[in-house]
Amino acid sequence: MSQTRRRFLTILAAATAAGVALPAQAHAVWTGHALGAEARLVLQGPADQTAAVMAEVQGVLRHVEAQFNLFDDASALSRLNRTGHLADPHPDFIRLLALCDRLHRATGGLFDPTVQPLWRALAEGRPTAPVQALVDWTGVQQGPSAITLQPDQQLTLNGIAQGLATDLVADVLRRHGMARGLVQVGELAARGGPWRIGVEDPTLGPVLTRRLTDGAMATSSPDAMRLGSRGHILGPQGQPALWSTVSVEAETATLADGMSTALCFVPARALREMAAQLRRDLGLRQIIAISPDSDIRTF
Repeated sequence: MSQTRRRFLTILAAATAAGVALPAQAHAVWTGHALGAEARLVLQGPADQTAAVMAEVQGVLRHVEAQFNLFDDASALSRLNRTGHLADPHPDFIRLLALCDRLHRATGGLFDPTVQPLWRALAEGRPTAPVQALVDWTGVQQGPSAITLQPDQQLTLNGIAQGLATDLVADVLRRHGMARGLVQVGELAARGGPWRIGVEDPTLGPVLTRRLTDGAMATSSPDAMRLGSRGHILGPQGQPALWSTVSVEAETATLADGMSTALCFVPARALREMAAQLRRDLGLRQIIAISPDSDIRTF
């Protein structure tokens, strides 16, 4: 089974091949793929600095694939799903699961990576009732020495791992002292700015633009990929999403990615209340939610 997803955050162009308006100063652009998503890195700075960043980023992306690629049988995540146990997990794996736990609690259980058996059942046209009981994040045992799942449980980190990949690449820019750059590994992280970002919806197409400075954005669109007649983002009870697109701006891309996934299931009234809590506790900046009938709301 392969992973294909359309992306709905766009770096808006002014007529460069990379899709970004750049000043005449030295710059570098790299494009590729990571975790099933289009990846792009736009750097502005001296040539020796940008070259050093580009070289280190390749290693970071290989590391991310080795840890979190759900469709690579050799990845740490696939080994965990296959055996139910992962000994001596990498610190980044522990870091990501710790954030999953925070998001699970902050969203009242709506963010739940143990939804993978339900996702697979729908993708393969099987009944979902036999696997529904496996969706239970509280059954995941995690610690620095091992991660253990309940029998037959599996995890998907597709709703948050691209955000972590984006943040890890942004950390490379920070370590090299690069003041201006834009990272896109499925989601977006900006150094400096402002950068002009377009938000798209699967049905409506381009709907709005945002300016991003020293922060991150992530967008989830359930209909970006289909599971039969349903969108690919599932609630823990198999419920369909309430929003066509949710775009989140936050301090980190990992938070923005996870929140944009979970908030697809939150109705407008509750979303307004939850936004205030997430802003206070987790570094949320803004939520943009687009309904199936084209209503665009900002929280």
